[in-house]
Amino acid sequence: MEKEQTFDEAMKDLEQIVQKLEQGDVPLEEALDKFQEGIKLSRYCRGIVEEAEKTVTSMAKEENAESSES
Repeated sequence: MEKEQTFDEAMKDLEQIVQKLEQGDVPLEEALDKFQEGIKLSRYCRGIVEEAEKTVTSMAKEENAESSES
């Protein structure tokens, strides 16, 4: 993952890695490299999702606070 990817790009790359590894005809060294790349992509995507959840939770709390003040 050289440049900053969007979530969708990272998920697409991760899906391609999974498909390639599931085929089972990947040499061991390449499979290990792909696995490590997949782990990095997975962590990257999870971080984006966690940040999105925090944002949504924060927005919901603000909305609830504003609604209860009215």
